[in-house]
Amino acid sequence: MHMSDGIVNAPTSIVFGVVAVLGLAVCVARARRDLDDRTAPMAGLVAAFVFAVQMLNFPVLPGVSGHLLGGALCAILVGPYVGAVCVSIVLLLQALLFADGGLSALGTNITNMALIGTFVGYGVAVAMRRIAVRSRGGLIATAFVAAWVNTVVASLGFVLEYAIGGQGLALGTVFGLMSGFHALIGIGEGIITALTVGAVASVRPDLVYLTRSAAPTLTIKGANA
Repeated sequence: MHMSDGIVNAPTSIVFGVVAVLGLAVCVARARRDLDDRTAPMAGLVAAFVFAVQMLNFPVLPGVSGHLLGGALCAILVGPYVGAVCVSIVLLLQALLFADGGLSALGTNITNMALIGTFVGYGVAVAMRRIAVRSRGGLIATAFVAAWVNTVVASLGFVLEYAIGGQGLALGTVFGLMSGFHALIGIGEGIITALTVGAVASVRPDLVYLTRSAAPTLTIKGANA
């Protein structure tokens, strides 16, 4: 999923760099309304968790591995605007410290993983909110589906960017590889997200943004919000 330098041409990188900057500016402005005594520490913990887990790859097929993107996870726990900022910070640190994704490709990576992935994942979670608020099991199922969709749609952002400014491979080949591999990677993403959200909901359901914003007095089996 991480794009390196040179995958797309310079004009495409610049365009999506501008998209990333504008999108993050909106997210930062809106995130201020979501940050409070509960959300601010949680945002730091979520960002640290995503940063750490992204360093771990899980095998998908021989020669193919995946890692957590974290967009849906962040959005469900701290909201889409704060979540997008968290993922962007992680991507920036990875690019600067570990060269995981090129600096010229940072705009495309933020667009795909922090903006598209986070907001699409949260949109799916909101669509399934009635299921999520019924029980911890419903919340876990919602987290899994949102994370799977987040992964696949984020990969399609790469396909779009490659269609605009990539060269070397046929677009159909890129689409097939990206969507196919990320449909499998999304299963791992879904499992990690579901387990993490479920663990938080077991201990502190009031910290789950998705259900807290839907029903502040939500009762989840085994715990009261």
